[in-house]
Amino acid sequence: MPEPLRRTGTVLDRIVVGVRERLARQRRRQPESQLSSLAALLPGRQVDFCARLAEGTPLTPPRARLQLIAEVKRASPSKGVFDEGLDAAARARAYRAAGAACVSVLTEEDFFRGSIADLRAARGAFGDDPGRPALLRKEFIFDHYQLREARANGADAALLIAMMLEPGALAELVAKTRDLGMEPLVEVHDEAELRAALDAGARAVGVNNRDLRSFDEDLATTERLAPLLPPGITLVAESGIRSAADATRMHRAGARALLVGEALVVAGEGGVASAARELMLVDSPRAAGVARP
Repeated sequence: MPEPLRRTGTVLDRIVVGVRERLARQRRRQPESQLSSLAALLPGRQVDFCARLAEGTPLTPPRARLQLIAEVKRASPSKGVFDEGLDAAARARAYRAAGAACVSVLTEEDFFRGSIADLRAARGAFGDDPGRPALLRKEFIFDHYQLREARANGADAALLIAMMLEPGALAELVAKTRDLGMEPLVEVHDEAELRAALDAGARAVGVNNRDLRSFDEDLATTERLAPLLPPGITLVAESGIRSAADATRMHRAGARALLVGEALVVAGEGGVASAARELMLVDSPRAAGVARP
């Protein structure tokens, strides 16, 4: 595979330096040939990520107007530490009980304080429940090994960031993700990245409302890009979503789901259920507009 990464002039470049170094160490510690046997020890079966985004889980409130991808997130480059001691398994169970369709697990160590062990712990927390949320590995992925590692530790989906990947590498990683029985969520920030995502075959597109150069958040990013998605593509709004008012804007724009970390983490385990209901628009007046099918 040719060099998959491109310079972005953002925090992504600094993050990838550490990811690349850890990846080299992990390859030596756990060769790729060992990963399939690790996957065989996982409880239960794979879950269809796109189906969860369309239908939720048996615990999703029936009046939910948006599906929720709830994130296990201890820290971020822009906000620092939220909860250093966050228990990935306990938080994943809280998200399942709140009706989240999916659980996103940040596995990057330096800037987000996560680990691949968090992903495996979240999968283990669900046991063999066939109605569990789908699991998304949120990582800075540019190598096939990272996808095999995601699958081996319980992921049903993997984040691919269009900004940091050459178009050919993005297409190859989309295909490899599906070859491994997972679905890619392709993250974009602008029109050019959206075109690259669609050309690569993305079925689920996450629009990140955060400018990675300034860290400013603007929900208008999703509103601007949403009309450019063809029918049948699942739109996920990411970043800057903290209230029912924010969720309503994203619903009106055509989002099917929200990816939310900070607002749920700072709510604490006791506040997850109410925060999730608010973001899923369970109790809000019906949002105007029609969500993308």
